[in-house]
Amino acid sequence: MKLLRSVIVFDACDLDAESAFWAAVFNGFVLKDTEWHSVIDEFGEWRLGVQLNPTHVRPDWPNGVQQQQIHLDFHVDNQHEAHQFVIELGATLIQEAEDLDSAEGFQVYVDPAGHPFCLGWGQPTSVQLATFLKNSSQ
Repeated sequence: MKLLRSVIVFDACDLDAESAFWAAVFNGFVLKDTEWHSVIDEFGEWRLGVQLNPTHVRPDWPNGVQQQQIHLDFHVDNQHEAHQFVIELGATLIQEAEDLDSAEGFQVYVDPAGHPFCLGWGQPTSVQLATFLKNSSQ
């Protein structure tokens, strides 16, 4: 089997709000169908799907009755800018970092439909990770 693409799909009762939020995060756009939206990033890559689910129940993390079904981690180069950006788009901060100015950390947010995601900083870059994996396999 050759995997051609991996796409996370969110259920949402408001397709427009959910897909517009993620399209803005990826600096992209939305391809719309009646019950499905595809979020395309600025480079033309399909990043997320949003599927209509009129009975979607917003997750209430970490202690609610309706627990999270999935969460996403995004690693950023400037946690202050990233925080402001997602808040302006409609995200809600639900778990603050102990120290936003620390060398490494993360904060937890939810998107408009309540799906949790983290913005982390200080973790290895793709190049650093590739170098580590290459060196560890020798």
